[in-house]
Amino acid sequence: MTLAATSSPAGAGRAGAGLRFRLTLALRFALRELRGGVRGFGVFLGCLALGVAAIAGVGSFSRALTDGLAREGTALLGGDAAFSLVQRQASPDELRLLAAGGRVSTIATLRAMARAGEGDKLESTLVELKAVDGAYPMVGALETAPPQPLDEALAERDGAYGALADPALADRLGLKLGDRFQLGEANLRLAGLIEREPDALATGFGFGPRLMVSLAGLDAAKLIQPGSLARWTYRVKLADPGRLATFVDGVKTAAPDAGFEVRTREAAAPRLEDNVKRFTQYLTLVGLTALLVGGVGVANAVKSHLDAKRAVIATFKSLGAPGGTVFAIYLVEVGLIATMGIAIGLAVGAVLPFLIAGAFGYLLPVPIEPGLQPAALALALGYGGLIALAFALWPLGMTHDVPVSALFRDDVETARRRPRRIYVILTALAIAALAGLAIAASQERRIGLYYLIAAASVLVTLRLVGLGIMAVARRLPRPRSTVARLALANIHRPAALTPTVVLSLGLGLTLLVTLALIDRSLTRELTARLPAAAPSFFFLDIDSGASERFADFLHARAPEGKVEIVPMLRGRLITLGDRPVESITPPPEFAWVLSSDRGITYSPTLPEGSSVTAGAWWPADYAGPPLVSFEGEIADAFGLKVGDSVSVNVLGRPITARIANLRKVEWDRLAINFVMVFSPNTFAGAPHTSLATLAFPGGGDAAGERTIARAVASEFPAVTAVRVKEALAQFSEIASKLILAIRGASLVTLLSSVLVLAGALAAGQHHRVYDAVILKTLGATRARLIGAYALEYAALGLVTALVAVGAGAIAAFVVVTRVMNLPFAWSSGAALGAVAAALVLTVGFGLIGTWRALGQKPARILRNL
Repeated sequence: MTLAATSSPAGAGRAGAGLRFRLTLALRFALRELRGGVRGFGVFLGCLALGVAAIAGVGSFSRALTDGLAREGTALLGGDAAFSLVQRQASPDELRLLAAGGRVSTIATLRAMARAGEGDKLESTLVELKAVDGAYPMVGALETAPPQPLDEALAERDGAYGALADPALADRLGLKLGDRFQLGEANLRLAGLIEREPDALATGFGFGPRLMVSLAGLDAAKLIQPGSLARWTYRVKLADPGRLATFVDGVKTAAPDAGFEVRTREAAAPRLEDNVKRFTQYLTLVGLTALLVGGVGVANAVKSHLDAKRAVIATFKSLGAPGGTVFAIYLVEVGLIATMGIAIGLAVGAVLPFLIAGAFGYLLPVPIEPGLQPAALALALGYGGLIALAFALWPLGMTHDVPVSALFRDDVETARRRPRRIYVILTALAIAALAGLAIAASQERRIGLYYLIAAASVLVTLRLVGLGIMAVARRLPRPRSTVARLALANIHRPAALTPTVVLSLGLGLTLLVTLALIDRSLTRELTARLPAAAPSFFFLDIDSGASERFADFLHARAPEGKVEIVPMLRGRLITLGDRPVESITPPPEFAWVLSSDRGITYSPTLPEGSSVTAGAWWPADYAGPPLVSFEGEIADAFGLKVGDSVSVNVLGRPITARIANLRKVEWDRLAINFVMVFSPNTFAGAPHTSLATLAFPGGGDAAGERTIARAVASEFPAVTAVRVKEALAQFSEIASKLILAIRGASLVTLLSSVLVLAGALAAGQHHRVYDAVILKTLGATRARLIGAYALEYAALGLVTALVAVGAGAIAAFVVVTRVMNLPFAWSSGAALGAVAAALVLTVGFGLIGTWRALGQKPARILRNL
């Protein structure tokens, strides 16, 4: 009868009206309960607001930054399109092809050595040299101190060409405005200091300070020799900016073998944009981790609230309210509170870009105009809503079957049971929706999937560890001490806080230990191990005809040093196997192989630090078709094998070679090595320079290295000397800042863990009050109870810290050895820090709650037993 009635139009109407009435009733009762405030939901609100704010803020700022890059693309690039060549200049025909589209500005960039002083007072330093023509800058403005027209600043006066320098360069060489110094064979005059370079992002990261000269000044320095590692960039400001795609396609079609690396205003700084996206994805996952940890706090807060409302729920039941209605009432109530927390997080996340732009906008290399980012806010809203739903449904489902008998007694312990099947299914659906959103929102779906697997594994592992601790504590022999026996019993008793403490605090500490150990491994690799094994110097742009003289020069001044010299060219990959590189989607960790020109060389013998893993090395007198040796790991990533062909554009000429062998390269030695090594006959007669290294058996000392650097700068002014320790120190500084930023962002997760821990201990207040009252009635003193609880919390904190240290060490070991391919380094400081943090947090929060519990009056508790 009921099925028939509800399937008819009238029955459907009555069912719809009943559902509306139930929802209206649920909303009315939920609002009535909320009139008394949201006491007890502080952790709930804090966890949701913190995680949602992190995701919304990171997404909004990232979007504002990438929008700024897109909007300012023409200014950042210095034109509508840029066409780059390495080791050669564009031919007259190629220049005419570019000039047909609009105005063209020519820029040359290379590394060189600037020198000041003479003899023992000679100082030299590596600079990032930028030579510009009269059209620079076509877009934006170059700001200098003092302000002056660029052509006047760079003009030749009294036999010295004007130069503009980064203030760091002036400091290193002790230069003041008007002072003279040398670059190659040219005399330069410091005409001013660079305050803002409009196209700095397009140039990319450098190992030295910027030095800007005219193209005439570059010619006078005589640094450009056949095969020199100079990058020539031709920027085009189109007469018709709307024809950008047509113009670029036309150049590629008309000059297919030119070897141009092309960038447009639509992707002026592609590497920066990629890094922003990767960092955004990482920080978003950190925010999601904070939300997942906060989800535990959501579940605890909902359970604690419903435990306190058992009498109210039983009253509803005694007055005839069905279990579904009770569930709906508290679902609406929790939903309203969750909405408040999510709204707070969205508001904070939305204003974060405005705050950053206002406080630090002048430090950013890209002018950003922050605004509301609906996509980022919607993503944070989705994450927050699904987290709240997934973690609240299970405890809410338990309200369906609260017995009316709860009216007549206080249940100190309640039987552990599952909610009804429908609530289990709804919880599973919410978790599935959360997983789907995490994967769909990831820049790389694979990373999103790996994150979900790792997060689920960690959550399950920590939960099992908590249950395991309880099981072990249950089986340990009972101590003689009453305090120790009570502490041990509290760890494994029913409704103990052990699993919640391990889960909430353990996840945050595990993340921090992981980052600390990765930091330690990187720092040790960069500052301790590598300099001892690495060369002291790399020497670039050695004229191929002067290689032997240069080697003799180094041997004479450093007889104990080892000198290695190899030919050096640059080439851009065209095809791998039979596939054009444009059609290949590279693995993220090897995208750099296809992103720009690669250093290549040729050799009759296997380079030092390499070993053949497949195929065979060619004979020293090989004279057949071109052969190439490819680095094995990269070859595997691109599906290459021995016998496949590889095409490379070198000096505007396509070269196709067959892969003769694959090599394993010991990159961490920093010896001279390349992804591709060709047979010597491949580049017979091709202009090139040489690359040299100088290594000392036990590592060089600073004074000796400075002496050699001065001698090379004086005798070979066109040779660029890169002191490895300085380069590593600079990279180490950048890496440490990045890790510091990541660690700071990860504190969001730890803060969520602290909130959840505080909430879990607060939720256990109900049981602590009963324990304290009963034990005090039986004669226990306040000091003895505090001692027992302190010992319990200290044991929980210590075990949690040990678990976090172990899990963090395993995670860091995998990342360092498998992803970074570096040796793993242990840090006792990270382990001790985790232990100290866990003890302070657990004992501190625990004793605060215990002190309040000990102050409760016993009469109210005893009369309900």
